[in-house]
Amino acid sequence: MDPRLKKRQIEQLAQEVEDLERLGPRDEESENEIERLRREVLELKREFFANLTAWQRTQLARHAQRPYTLDFIPLLFDDFSELHGDRNFGDDPAIVCGMARFRGRPVMLVGQQKGRDTKQKLARNFGMPKPEGYRKALRAMHLGAKFGRPVLSLVDTPGAYPGIDAEERGQAEAIARNLREMARLPVPIIVTVTGEGGSGGALAIAIGDRVNLLENAIYSVISPEGCASIMWRDAGKAETAAAALRITAADLLSLGLIDEIIPEPEGGAHHDHAEAANLLAPILERQIAELSQVPAAELLERRYVKFRKMGQFFSS
Repeated sequence: MDPRLKKRQIEQLAQEVEDLERLGPRDEESENEIERLRREVLELKREFFANLTAWQRTQLARHAQRPYTLDFIPLLFDDFSELHGDRNFGDDPAIVCGMARFRGRPVMLVGQQKGRDTKQKLARNFGMPKPEGYRKALRAMHLGAKFGRPVLSLVDTPGAYPGIDAEERGQAEAIARNLREMARLPVPIIVTVTGEGGSGGALAIAIGDRVNLLENAIYSVISPEGCASIMWRDAGKAETAAAALRITAADLLSLGLIDEIIPEPEGGAHHDHAEAANLLAPILERQIAELSQVPAAELLERRYVKFRKMGQFFSS
């Protein structure tokens, strides 16, 4: 069935349930019918979200109500103290950094932040960091390493900002430096892509010992629209490009590019931020506990091997 027809069917059934629930006193037969319809709606929703296309997951990853870094902070962390500025040029609101406690353990948090309304989007530069953002993130990570704090990175960006001012201040150099320095940071680094993981803009804070993706997040070297524009000279073929790019969590896990898929609440993380955080928390706690037992030298060697073997495919 066409996904749009399937979605319409679910909406119609859900509306029917809502109408029945608004009626006055109900007998046992009515209650049984409502309960049957509730189960049917739930089953249809599960089937629908289990079979989303890559393009549909891209739309979910970009949903305006999806939880961002500043939404996760009060749900996951205590005693958050934000750090500002790169000690070189200025502060970048597209990246949020700070010290915090996670389940009683001191950590360093680095995350990308989008905006929801026009004012917020402009203030956060649509979640696209400039060089000072990446340098601020690296400063925070070095500070975390100095005090032996694991680094937790929350990734959600369409990509690094491509404007002239960013290029003038060394965008490529800032990203490249982060890649090098994160590869040799002697503390556990746990990366979670919560929405869009776009190109080098995401990778600049995503060199980790563990890389997780939320169930409906995406991670790609280029956006589907950008890929379609290059390959077919037609951004309208983004849906075809999304499938070809293999950008979904299931695809990336099968290719060995990520370590774990984080389940989302029914219908997507945008429906319930608190539940999304509850599903993420135990996985982060387990991964921190595992990695904290590994000596620094071994941690660095494993990280090096992990990223060096990416992209190596063999066929018989």
